[in-house]
Amino acid sequence: MEECPLLSRIKESISGDHSPGSKKGQFHYQWIVVAAIFMIGFVGYGFHFSFGVFFKSLQEDFLWSRATTSAVFSVYMALSVVFSILGGWAFDRYGARKVFALSGFFTGLAFLLTSMVTASWQLFPTYSFFLALGTAPIYVGSMSTVSRWFSRRRGLALGIVSCGSSVGMMVISPISAFLITRYGWQNSYFILSLAAFLIMIPCALTLKKPPVMVRALPDPGGKNDEENVEHTLTEARKQRSFWLLVFVLFFFSSCSYAVLTHIVPHAIDLGISAIEAASLLGFIGIGSFLGRLFLGRASDSIGSKRGMLISSLLMAAIMFWLIGSSKLWMIYLFTIVFGFALGSTAPLNAALIGDCFGLRHIGLIMGVIDIGWGSGAAFGPAFAGYLFDIRGSYFFAFLGGGIASLLASLLVLFIRMPKPEAKGGPFSA
Repeated sequence: MEECPLLSRIKESISGDHSPGSKKGQFHYQWIVVAAIFMIGFVGYGFHFSFGVFFKSLQEDFLWSRATTSAVFSVYMALSVVFSILGGWAFDRYGARKVFALSGFFTGLAFLLTSMVTASWQLFPTYSFFLALGTAPIYVGSMSTVSRWFSRRRGLALGIVSCGSSVGMMVISPISAFLITRYGWQNSYFILSLAAFLIMIPCALTLKKPPVMVRALPDPGGKNDEENVEHTLTEARKQRSFWLLVFVLFFFSSCSYAVLTHIVPHAIDLGISAIEAASLLGFIGIGSFLGRLFLGRASDSIGSKRGMLISSLLMAAIMFWLIGSSKLWMIYLFTIVFGFALGSTAPLNAALIGDCFGLRHIGLIMGVIDIGWGSGAAFGPAFAGYLFDIRGSYFFAFLGGGIASLLASLLVLFIRMPKPEAKGGPFSA
């Protein structure tokens, strides 16, 4: 009896050759990689961006100043610099499956241990150290892994994957606020720790080691990257663009994380309720989702450099808007635009690093360049908290964020792209 064509298609999709080595299997598996890493980013960076929701509870429970409370997050970000480099090396050496599984384990362990602290000093090893160990490799691993699986649609794939953190911010921040209100901050950390164990680790175990180079696995319907120059870390760090990227990320990150850490307490200071203030992180997540998807996709057409320039200029403009914002609708508008600018940097930075230095050693190179991002994220919140403590407002902190974003825009102009893309003057991408 002749088999039904529809049944044949279903059987083929289930049991056909979907191994990464086959062209058809490659296409299917590429999007499995995207889905799995999306979920890892959803949980890992949803936790990462939720600190502002816990900020007031920690400050009041331990009777800290805002600078001291910010220091917990700043130490976490400083340690993330180190673990990001180690993570980039580990992804190049051992592959995504093992490293992401360890990330899930340490992320869950961090929140589990934090839920049990009885003294303020314990937050530094439980939260700052173990959470850095868990989440620091996620960005480098996500961007480098996906970059190796895609060629023609790389910007789109990077944008989709990086949206995991935006969706995580939209979902986990309000959930965290609800849990804190209902169960307290310690029980909330315990509940959230379960998500890391039950989501991040299983998703990591679905991943297979990516190709050593994209040219060994061309994107179906796309083109090989054989024309791209492949640089080692030693070669890359001798180039001006390498150090420009480090400082671009430092300025951009110091502004971004000052806002992410202090926007909730700032809103509460303006008379906004705690629940509405916590929802601001969700709106940042919405904007971030749109930025990652739109500018990530657009970078395939306009180029990664031009996209980064647009993002940094937009960040500067909206920071100056925040200085004069006192009403709830003005703050909500700020969060959407701020999130758009912030979110777009993740796929744009990854694409820009790949364009400038190739993909063979992208994990390690990205991890080292990420020193700029981690250093800025450690500096920005602590400095903003210090300025608030001595001035009684965030005016100078937010003004400094706008100036830092303008400096980032200026440095982007001097990044030198490879010759095939270097067309059209300083604004070429």
